[in-house]
Amino acid sequence: MAELKEADAAQLHQEDVDIKHGGDASSAGDKAADQAEKTEGVADSDAKPSTTTSDRHISIQTKLEGLEVLVDLNGAGRKSCPLCPEEKFKACYSHKLRRHLQNLHWKVYVEFEGQMMCICHLPCRNLKPSLSGDQASGRHVAHYHCVVCSVTIARKTDMISHLKRHVNKGETEASYSGSSDMQYEEPAPSGQPYEIMKELGTNVQLLPNHTTPQKSDTYFNRKMKTNRQLVFCSLAVLAEERSPIECLDAFGATGIMGLQWAKHLRSAVKVTITDISDTCVKMIKENCELNNIRVDGGSRGPRGPEVATSEVEGTPIATVEVVKMDANVTMHLWPFDYIHLDPFGTAVNYLDAAFRNIRNLGIISVSSTDTSSLYSKSPNVTLRHYGCHIIRTEYYKELAARMVVDTVSRAAARCNKGIEVLLAVALEHFVLVVVRVLRGPTQADESTKKLRKLVHCQWCEERVFLKKGNMVDETLPCNCHGSMPGKTAVQLGPLWSGPLFNTGFLRRMLSAAVKHSMDDIQPLVKTLICESDCTTLKSLVHGSSALSNQVECGVVIKTLKSGEESGQAEQSGKRKSGEESGNVLKRMKCEASLEHPPFYYSIHRHSIRGMNMPKLNKFLQYLTEAGFRVSRTHFDPTGVRTDATLEQFKSVLTKYSVPTNISVPQTSVSMDKTL
Repeated sequence: MAELKEADAAQLHQEDVDIKHGGDASSAGDKAADQAEKTEGVADSDAKPSTTTSDRHISIQTKLEGLEVLVDLNGAGRKSCPLCPEEKFKACYSHKLRRHLQNLHWKVYVEFEGQMMCICHLPCRNLKPSLSGDQASGRHVAHYHCVVCSVTIARKTDMISHLKRHVNKGETEASYSGSSDMQYEEPAPSGQPYEIMKELGTNVQLLPNHTTPQKSDTYFNRKMKTNRQLVFCSLAVLAEERSPIECLDAFGATGIMGLQWAKHLRSAVKVTITDISDTCVKMIKENCELNNIRVDGGSRGPRGPEVATSEVEGTPIATVEVVKMDANVTMHLWPFDYIHLDPFGTAVNYLDAAFRNIRNLGIISVSSTDTSSLYSKSPNVTLRHYGCHIIRTEYYKELAARMVVDTVSRAAARCNKGIEVLLAVALEHFVLVVVRVLRGPTQADESTKKLRKLVHCQWCEERVFLKKGNMVDETLPCNCHGSMPGKTAVQLGPLWSGPLFNTGFLRRMLSAAVKHSMDDIQPLVKTLICESDCTTLKSLVHGSSALSNQVECGVVIKTLKSGEESGQAEQSGKRKSGEESGNVLKRMKCEASLEHPPFYYSIHRHSIRGMNMPKLNKFLQYLTEAGFRVSRTHFDPTGVRTDATLEQFKSVLTKYSVPTNISVPQTSVSMDKTL
């Protein structure tokens, strides 16, 4: 039987050879021409001593025919695969070997600049040891040969990533390429290809790996656009109080935030962008040229008065100081009016330096992106960084915001400074806290008095800040500790127990957002204003000129009419005097309204089983009619901020919920049909 099968295979091979030779005479001529062209290419490549085709590995080809040329498939008899060892793939006839080369080696190739890197099974790499640790009994690993550096890599995805690193380094020419007719993308001035992104009228260059902070110094996150716009509006409000102000973007990366400040606020701000990476500093300077902004050398000398210039081609519209220095060193050396901290992860390592040299009534904004520790996913990391004990609750986002404010307040108190929280936002990707710095030990003492422990019931999720001298179970208004066996309450914190918003500051932020056409954050700022006053209906006034009313989501908004400006007089470039600073303090006291209730309740978390709860807007109306202060919250779309206790909240929810059983209306309809 074995002899019969071998005879049949030989007959099939002979028929294949006859068809190959007798089918078309022109194909032989074409193959000869192709072979002549290949020899000419080899001759041309031999003229280059550094990149010869003879040095190229046989698994790197430009066409499938290149693999078939390695073996004489037209000859009779069995042939061995040129890319597999004898023990892996035994010799076979031409028709089977052709399918093997096409389906195994060529089908999974990796392409780079016209060169196809096929998979290779030859013993080019070290043996992979077996489970027993014996290398001799191991097996050879399939791999690819890099066309640039000739290194061997096992996986296809790893080879693709390896080639991308070559592209990022500017090594785009294949070391074994025989021709130089390939079209390459023109590299950036820094030697790396880039793409240009535009945000808020500012252009920045982005490297191909800008979304991976571990692989790129110039990290850029498109999802942080809301964060950048909120920071910009807070800086614009401060620029209205004093002018010019010195502001610092402590972690420049691409420099987009500092460039937006300089491009839109012009002479009202003196922007300093710092970063410790040479790549980032070079990229920031290139982005300044891209936006027609003059770069200061970073000598930190006295700047001359900036004259307002029109956007004429070739004339810088603003000046930005770019410094290559550690953020802590920069903040220790020079004073600033506005400091923004946005490191990769937590910002606790930079708070002491920020409060050391901030000017009185200055503003510090802190962006924390370590959401795993802030949102109770890594409690051990939370305890190390923030010194707080927290657990996962229904109000975990506000818990994270109060925890960051607590850390900021303690850092300010170490420098004999107090804080006033202007804004605290916790969204999916970040927690942003904006505070105003108040100098003096008295202000520091007032801030530290607002740091308290929180008592949280793990059964019903009732919560209340712990007062000094009270027992834990006696503080909670619920009766879970008496009706449930065991301990139901736990202490969390310490946390910030004061307000998280300043209504007057948020109103002026909304005015700045309207002025600079930031439509994306206007609904968020409106929600924050209503949340700060704990109301569902509020008139948001900005500007002193004619106003037009606008109703959105139950909130009356007054916006400026087109073509009219606020009409405020231009301020001089001198510093604010003591009387003007006192006026700012008086205005801050006037803007501080009644404190909003801490935390919120989720209507879905406390819904009653078997009952259909009312719509959220209707439920807010029911709570207002019951005499409670109520508002929605940006922390949770289903959350309700109210001064009612959990028992009162549940009683109103139960009163206006209807049973899910609607059999009575169905029976009435059926009886009508029978009649």
